[in-house]
Amino acid sequence: MSARTEDGGKPLPVLLACAAQPGAGAWQAPRLRLWHGGALVLLVLLGAGFADAAASPPRAGVLSVLVRWTPLLLRGFGFNILISFLSMGLGTLLGVALGLGLISPHGGARKLAWSLTQFFRNAPWLVLLFFAIFLIPFQLRLGGLTIPLPGWFKAVVGLSLPVMANVAEILRGAVASIPSGQWEAAESLAFSRRQQLWLVILPQCVKRMLPPWMNLYSILTTSTVLASIVGVSEVMTLASQITAAEGGRTDILAPLYGYIMLWFFAYCYPIARYTLRLERRFAVKI
Repeated sequence: MSARTEDGGKPLPVLLACAAQPGAGAWQAPRLRLWHGGALVLLVLLGAGFADAAASPPRAGVLSVLVRWTPLLLRGFGFNILISFLSMGLGTLLGVALGLGLISPHGGARKLAWSLTQFFRNAPWLVLLFFAIFLIPFQLRLGGLTIPLPGWFKAVVGLSLPVMANVAEILRGAVASIPSGQWEAAESLAFSRRQQLWLVILPQCVKRMLPPWMNLYSILTTSTVLASIVGVSEVMTLASQITAAEGGRTDILAPLYGYIMLWFFAYCYPIARYTLRLERRFAVKI
C-alpha cells in the first residue's frame, strides 16, 4: 500500500501493521488463543493418566513425579528466560547498529550490512549456536587474569546473532515506512543527517518496531531450548536428567515434555496478546 505526497508526486511506500489491512483477502496465520492453553493442559493430564494406566509394575504416579521435580524444572526454566533476556538485549544492540548500516548513505556500508543481515537471517539458529560453541574459546587471558567463558555465555552469543539480523531488518522497515515529508521537514530545519535520524525519524520508528520486536522475543524464548544440545543446563537438559533419575521411565516422557511446553505457552501467550494489542494501537492510518 502507498501514500501520495502533498504535491501529488510519486507514491511513497508505507509499512502497515497487519491490523490496518482489513479485508485484504490474504491468508493469515492463526493466533494463540486461551483455549489452546486449556487444550494443552488437557493433553498433559490425559498423557499422565494413560502413562499411569500402562505402568507395569505399578510405580509412582506421573503427576506425583511432575510435582516432585517441579522446583528443579522451574530453576531450569528460569535459566531459559535469563538466556532469552541476555540474547535479546545483545541482539538488539547489535541489530540497531547493523540496521543503521542498512540505511547508511555510504554504499559500501550498506552492502556490508545487507550481506551480514541476509547471512544471519537465513542461517539455521542451531548451526549458529554450534559455531559460537566451537569458535569462542573456553577462556580469555588478559595479562595475568583468566576469564572463563561458560557454555551459557556462548549460547547467548550464538542466539543473539539471528536476533541481530532480524532487529536490523525491523529497523530498516520502520525507517522506510516514515513518509519522506518527515525527512524534508527535518532538513528544512537545517538538521544534519544524524540529527534527522535521532531527533525526528527514529523516535517515530519505536512504536512501529515494538510489535515485531516482541514477536521476535517470543520466538527467541521458545528457541532457547536449543541450548540443551550444546550442553547448557536448562529446562530440557534437566528433563533428560529427571528421566534418567527415574530409572529411564519412558511413560513420563510425553507428560514431562508437555508440562514444559505448557510453561512456555503460559509465558509467551500474554506477550502474544499484548503484541496484538500494540499492533492495533499503533496501526498506521492512511
